[in-house]
Amino acid sequence: MFYEVVSSIVASVTTATSDAARTPVRIRARRALDWKVRFAALSLVWGFSFLLIKVGTDGYAPFQVTLGRLVFGTAVLAAAMAVKRQRLPRGARTWAHLTVAAFLLNALPFSLFAFAELTIPSTLAGICNATSPLWGMALSLVALSEDRPTRVRVAGLGLGFLGVLTVLGAWQGFTGVDPTGTALALLASLSYPVGWIYVRRTLAGSGASHLSLTGAQLLLATLQLAVVTPLFTSMPTRFPVVPLLAVAALGALGTGFAVLIQYGLVAEVGPTTAQMVTYFIPVIATAAGVTVLGESLTWSTPVGAAIVLAGAALTQVRPRG
Repeated sequence: MFYEVVSSIVASVTTATSDAARTPVRIRARRALDWKVRFAALSLVWGFSFLLIKVGTDGYAPFQVTLGRLVFGTAVLAAAMAVKRQRLPRGARTWAHLTVAAFLLNALPFSLFAFAELTIPSTLAGICNATSPLWGMALSLVALSEDRPTRVRVAGLGLGFLGVLTVLGAWQGFTGVDPTGTALALLASLSYPVGWIYVRRTLAGSGASHLSLTGAQLLLATLQLAVVTPLFTSMPTRFPVVPLLAVAALGALGTGFAVLIQYGLVAEVGPTTAQMVTYFIPVIATAAGVTVLGESLTWSTPVGAAIVLAGAALTQVRPRG
């Protein structure tokens, strides 16, 4: 999920860092506590997103869950843009690229996770999401010339996918795991870095604010789902309250509010520290699925998840110099 951030936002970090050097110690300490609270909130919101998807699909079709999620998320960003008096970006070329980004970063992965959780537990979906940095490293070695395949990063890639095999119980022939649902969740995780690389190549330095770009991106994803959903689903005959509240929370908190927190963290503490939230998401998703939904948990799930996270961390190690 972190791949919704455009890497060029790092430019705003330089100013924040230089200003911090002139800030009194007491104020800096308060700000440090503040960003840690927001970091924890972001981890919880994204970690619980997989539980909310599972609850939402108990009452609504996957495309309906995704459409509702995007509607509520777009509403939050539209309100934020109105408060900050920001307009949608201009230019046909920018909107064309945003249409592709909306599909790769929102419409496609959100829908795939919703369909996946029809047959797999939310804990497994959360762990599959943690493979995004692994896919991202593998793809960046091919698509981004500045990423060099160091031994440590390649080792992390291999270790991460070994963790995936551990989670799925490869030595048992993947018994007890729905292959289709798992494949959909892994494909959703792959879609994020594909979208991130596309955005990095086409929209970095566009001149529009990141809030404006993301607001337009979510709007386009909402329109995409608004076209697709009626073609594959029928209008609900009833509207169960709990799944509806789950979809609303998933969109307003997990999509809209989380993006606003995310941008603030990247601007304040930098993308490297902010990206660490990725490693807390599967832990929280697993705890939520087990304690709230009563999903079963075998030893291979937490062990495999730990291996996946260790591998993902190694893939983020950059060469010195």
